[in-house]
Amino acid sequence: MESHHSVRLGTRGSQLALYQATTVARRLAETGGPRCEIVIIKTSGDRLQEAPLSEVGGKRLFVKEIEDALLRHEIDLAVHSSKDMPAVLPEGLAIAGVLPREDPLDAVVLPQRAGAALDGRADADQLVAALGQTPSIGTSSVRRIAQLTRLMPGAKFLPIRGNLDTRLRKLDSGDYDALILAAAGLRRLGFESRISATLPLTACVPAPGQGIIAIEVRADDSELHRALAAITDTSAAAALTVERAVVEALGGGCQTPIGALATLVDADTLELVAAVIALDGSRAVRATERGSLAAAADLGARVAARLIDQGAGEILEDTRRAQAAVEGIQP
Repeated sequence: MESHHSVRLGTRGSQLALYQATTVARRLAETGGPRCEIVIIKTSGDRLQEAPLSEVGGKRLFVKEIEDALLRHEIDLAVHSSKDMPAVLPEGLAIAGVLPREDPLDAVVLPQRAGAALDGRADADQLVAALGQTPSIGTSSVRRIAQLTRLMPGAKFLPIRGNLDTRLRKLDSGDYDALILAAAGLRRLGFESRISATLPLTACVPAPGQGIIAIEVRADDSELHRALAAITDTSAAAALTVERAVVEALGGGCQTPIGALATLVDADTLELVAAVIALDGSRAVRATERGSLAAAADLGARVAARLIDQGAGEILEDTRRAQAAVEGIQP
C-alpha cells in the first residue's frame, strides 16, 4: 500500500549529495514508501572548504551535523556517501538502507588538454608514462596519497576541495597535472567521459564503502526500516557490512590510510581485499579472504586480524601520532 505521509530527508547541499538524496526519494516513491521533503544541512566540512580534511577532523565533518539533526528529530532519515560515515554510529542510529553500488574504484582524471594519455586501467608504469616522475596530483585523501606515493615517490600531492565541477575547472586551468577522484561520483554526475583510467586494486585499494549510498535512520523507527528494506540492495549491504567491520576492528577513522573492497564472487560468497598503508608509503600490509554473505561482519573481523598480525596496528598508531602532531594535540 502506498504511503501518503511525508518524511524529512537530511542531506548536504553538494551536487553529489543532492543527487544521492533525490535518488533515494525517487526510489522510496517508486516502492510505495513515504514522500520525502529534502532538508539541506550545512556541515562543518562544507564550512571548512580550504583546510585539508586530515587537519580538521576527517570526513566525519560531513555527517556530524546531519546525525545530530536526526537524533534531535529535526529530520527522519539521512542520506550519506557511506565512506564518509564513522565505523561506529552514534547510539540510537542505524543504517537501514543501501542502494546498489556504483563503480568503487579510484579514477585518474587528466586535464582536457592532455587528451587520451591513459586508457582503461592505470598501473604504476602507465601513470609515470602519462604524468612523468614528479606530477602535481590533486587529492585530499591520505589513503590515496599513501598508496600512490608507493607508485610515484616523486609526485607532489596537493589538497583539493569543493564541488566536482570546481575541481575539474581547477584541473583544466593548470593547477594540477591530474586528479584522483572516486569513479562513482564522476559517473553519477554525468562526468564518466572525464575518467582517463581507473586504478586497479594492485595500485590503490578504495575507501571502505566507496561507491555506496547509505541511508541512516533512528534505530527505533520501525516504519522507515520497513520502507527502506524495499529499496535495499542486499549484495551492496553485505559488502558495506564487511568493509565497515574492517575499519571498526582496526580502530580506524575516516582519514586513516585503510582500504577495503568486498566484491560478490557468487550468490553466497564475498571476496574482501583490505590494506593498511603508512602515510609516507614506506610500509604496507594487505590481506585477501573469502567468506559467506551470511557472516559478512565475521569476514571483515578476520581480515582485520590478519592485517594486525602483519603490523597494521603499528602503522595506524604512527598515523595517529603524525596527525595529532599536525593538529597540535596529544594522541
